[in-house]
Amino acid sequence: MSFKQNRRSFLSKSALAGAGLFGISSQTWGQGFIDAKERTPQASAPSDIKIKDVTFAYQGQHMYCKITSTQDLIGWGTAVDAVGGTYYLARQFGQRLRNQSPLNVNRLIEDIRKGGFFAGAQSGMFIAVLTAVEHALWDLTGKALGLPVYQLLGGKFRDKVRVYCDTALYQARNPKPEDFAIAAKKSKDMGFNAIKFDLDQAQDPGKYDRYNWTASPMELRRMLDQMTAAREAVGPDVDICVDMHGRYDAPTGEKVAKMLEPINLMWLEEPIPAENVEAYKKISDQTSTPICAGENHYLAYGFRRMLEIGAVDMIMPDLQKCGGLAEGQRIANLANLYYVPFAPHMVASFLGAMACAHVCASVPNFMIMEWQSYFHTAPMWKEITNYQGEWVDKSFITVSDKPGIGVDVNEEGLKKYASPNVPFFA
Repeated sequence: MSFKQNRRSFLSKSALAGAGLFGISSQTWGQGFIDAKERTPQASAPSDIKIKDVTFAYQGQHMYCKITSTQDLIGWGTAVDAVGGTYYLARQFGQRLRNQSPLNVNRLIEDIRKGGFFAGAQSGMFIAVLTAVEHALWDLTGKALGLPVYQLLGGKFRDKVRVYCDTALYQARNPKPEDFAIAAKKSKDMGFNAIKFDLDQAQDPGKYDRYNWTASPMELRRMLDQMTAAREAVGPDVDICVDMHGRYDAPTGEKVAKMLEPINLMWLEEPIPAENVEAYKKISDQTSTPICAGENHYLAYGFRRMLEIGAVDMIMPDLQKCGGLAEGQRIANLANLYYVPFAPHMVASFLGAMACAHVCASVPNFMIMEWQSYFHTAPMWKEITNYQGEWVDKSFITVSDKPGIGVDVNEEGLKKYASPNVPFFA
């Protein structure tokens, strides 16, 4: 029996029951309601939905995926960093998805990934682009089924997700300790109970040269003075984490971690490059400062070794490039086996932030998620997405209960900022 016939049968029986209850003729009672419902266009059953097209748009180092469907629902996804110049790779992925059901998210993504073993499907651009597609598939599936993404991932442990504010002080040229104090106090006054600063400064006059990864005594003193000023500005009850962006060597990483122990950091992030997890363990073993890494690792495989040897104290995969939302949940669950907190990196739009929040809500070992101060200062970020409600309140994001991710792309707004000479959702 068809979906439409089932609905008509149900409505007709309801009308007969109502007529009998009130003594009204079954020929007239409720007929207007039934006729009105029948005149209203109805979508086919969720199981009948198919993908019509998959297109992409680019804005700087941000990529957006749009999946249209036979039920006029749209799924949105996003990826960051490792996406430059990937338009034709993205289109190849899209061609493989046409006319398929979007509801088989994991199978569709695995088909593409396993089909790319000799095309770079272990990390980098291949996985970053696939991440945007995966986000959009979850969004479309949620909209088709009328469920938020966290429900599709197994439900939620929390309604709100705690975030820390990246102060973006890196935009200043050689900021002084007082600049750190001002930025820290401003974030606290905005309601954030956790903040982050960057310690690597390419223009630091104390650097030996741009290729030498060893920090000079002058650099080390600058770092200590900056973080001391930040801690004094906000007191002991605000979490502070610092990022070194993998731009130093292991001896410097050890020195900085030991030097900053009195600051009581939430973590020291990527003091050395991502590739050598054994070197991370050497640093972790020498300090009480928690060490964090993971934004430059891909798929759950990329986190296995660091967790096995205890190389870091917490992990921070970037769910906009590590393989997707389901992969992010797998990474978190893998970390949970080692009692390691999950604190994802997030430098995307609010679409990406909310997508990440769904995963954070769905795992028990979530610690905190990154939030960007540019959301509060650059109008672009409000223009390129559609969302009804408060974005963040007192260091917490309320996870959307709307079907799918809960945030849509505003195409007209995004078009204003789209990368030139690249097709726009075409």
